[in-house]
Amino acid sequence: MAIHQGGDIALVANSVVPGPEKDGKPTLVSDDKVFVIDLKANPPKQIGTVAVGKKPSGLAIGPKGDIALVANRDEGTISVLSIKGQDVKAVGSVAVGAAADQVSAVAIAPDGKRALALKSAANKVAVLAIDGEKVSYDKTDLPVGIYPYNVVITPDGKLAITADTGNGGSSDGHADTVSVIDLEANPPRVIDHITVGDSPEGLVLSPKGDLVVTIEARGSNRPKDTWYYHAGGAVTVLRIDGKKVTRAGEAAVGALPEGGVFSADGSYLYIGNFIDQDMSVLKVDGDKLSDAGRVKLPGHPASMRSGPQ
Repeated sequence: MAIHQGGDIALVANSVVPGPEKDGKPTLVSDDKVFVIDLKANPPKQIGTVAVGKKPSGLAIGPKGDIALVANRDEGTISVLSIKGQDVKAVGSVAVGAAADQVSAVAIAPDGKRALALKSAANKVAVLAIDGEKVSYDKTDLPVGIYPYNVVITPDGKLAITADTGNGGSSDGHADTVSVIDLEANPPRVIDHITVGDSPEGLVLSPKGDLVVTIEARGSNRPKDTWYYHAGGAVTVLRIDGKKVTRAGEAAVGALPEGGVFSADGSYLYIGNFIDQDMSVLKVDGDKLSDAGRVKLPGHPASMRSGPQ
């Protein structure tokens, strides 16, 4: 999901829909739709549907709010959407890899001239150029860690950071990494890898851009007799100082944490725990996190957004 800067609309990628039963069990098949949600309505309501590529996953809205990019995981493409008020239309598509590359996420730089698309199964990041509604790819790829699944770009546009989930995107008991990309270099390049915990699926950047937090399953969704099982997941805090990114600490959260958001002033961090069906609340003091309680939720949180992304 992505929320428009004006707060009027949100875009929701609908990745899968129910398919035919197989051996008496339900199945899921890829969808090709992005839903447009009117956030000013009470309650919010769907006001549009845009056809995109197969299995739309990560998406991002440009800094001017006039375009959005959608990563189509089962197609190897990025769909380009035009945004005019509440009118959202598909205006193009660019191929960045094969369907097997599993293009899972995309982020747009603050100047709106460049985007990064994660080719998860290929362990690469595609660099895209943006000119208005025209998006192009000259086959420039950056080698990051194993199975990059999420990406953020700092507010100053100098760095991008990827969460390299490892093991096809799931826990395996082994340490994983984040990769640091220098976007000011010509051409952009990977300048560091920092070790974090097992399966950092989620990735969230603080409002000031001075902290980035990985959200790690750490086997909390595995059977209890699995050697790397943990009752809960964890988050790792990384400090950003210029182009230097260093590990600052970690904190425990609930079972199968996936999504996370900072409060608008950066003083709290909220982590959605999918299995526990609740939200961990963490107080942020500099680069330190402390437990501030849990909030029960009516469903299983798989993703979270608090503002433009």
